[in-house]
Amino acid sequence: MEPRFDLLANEIGSKIAKRTYNVSLVIEQSALPKTTQELVSLRASQINGCGFCVDIHTKEAAAAGESAVRIGLVAAWRHATVFSEAERAALALAEEGTRLADAHQGVSDETWARVRKHYDDDQIAALVALVAMINASNRFGVILNNQGGSYQPGTFTSLTN
Repeated sequence: MEPRFDLLANEIGSKIAKRTYNVSLVIEQSALPKTTQELVSLRASQINGCGFCVDIHTKEAAAAGESAVRIGLVAAWRHATVFSEAERAALALAEEGTRLADAHQGVSDETWARVRKHYDDDQIAALVALVAMINASNRFGVILNNQGGSYQPGTFTSLTN
């Protein structure tokens, strides 16, 4: 399967991609732990079936020092002992924020309370933005039929130039 469209080869698409990346850069530079960022991005990407983003966040997590065991267990985080309570709260928010159409209430009060317990306001701002941005990125990847498998960590740093 070939990608349907190269967003970066188009003037408008390139502007959109660069601005999207710049929002992601603000999140990346926040106090939200890098490992949490990658786990949340990976989980939302798994739910959305975006192979391109699963490839990116699996490899970026590994490059950031995340263990293969934890990366492999993200899809089954509720049934794994390797995630902290804070990470579990972030993963629950990622799932509920990704599956908005599946839940009549969106993000539950219980999940929100768990997030508030473990993260400060700046981290919450980054976490909420992260869930929104990874879902947008997943839609780009799936709609454009971008395939996973060939990503190299650090590839997107060129978008800031």
